[in-house]
Amino acid sequence: MYKKIVKRLLDIFMSAIILIICSLFMLVVMLLIKIDSPGPAVFKQERLGKNGRTFTMYKFRSMKQNSEHTGSGVYSGKGDARVTKLGKILRVTSIDELPQLINIIKGDMSFIGPRPPLTYHPWKLEEYTDEQKRMFEICPGLTGWAQVHGRKNLEWNERIRLNVWYVDNVSFLLDIKIFFMTIGKVFTSADNQNTGETVVRDSIAVTESEAGV
Repeated sequence: MYKKIVKRLLDIFMSAIILIICSLFMLVVMLLIKIDSPGPAVFKQERLGKNGRTFTMYKFRSMKQNSEHTGSGVYSGKGDARVTKLGKILRVTSIDELPQLINIIKGDMSFIGPRPPLTYHPWKLEEYTDEQKRMFEICPGLTGWAQVHGRKNLEWNERIRLNVWYVDNVSFLLDIKIFFMTIGKVFTSADNQNTGETVVRDSIAVTESEAGV
């Protein structure tokens, strides 16, 4: 009942309320992004969603325009020169994630769930094992169980394992727990930098900055 109906109703209600409350603030952020550097205020990126379906995820742009095609890829590590001055603030505070409220309204995402991976990283959909593909049984989230247990410091196999665990144990109380744990992570900026090896397959270790995540 909760997983199929109540969770979706809560997503729609909460995202609509937050969008209304934050609409003026978000418009100011968009204006500041345009002033800070040339390019669109909102960055669009293809991600894998429920049932492996590709959707367009929205974020406030925190890097210089077209930076995903240069340097080490879309995501970056500490001290990446492609990140704008304002972008550093947006990332540390996670304000750059606010446009995903629109994804929640559309039904692409949920507040709580596995974070949606890129279509090609850590690997393509067909390269996930059957067990790993179970993370796609529910809508991806703005935050999730893996995000409050290491976030960007976790190697991807471990992230996926935690995501599958969430799929098997999703409940209202668990979502509330993740919500408050996420607030703590945001206020402390914990695990918000790409560090160490985040993809290990076939004895080959790759950092997210090297892989373009």
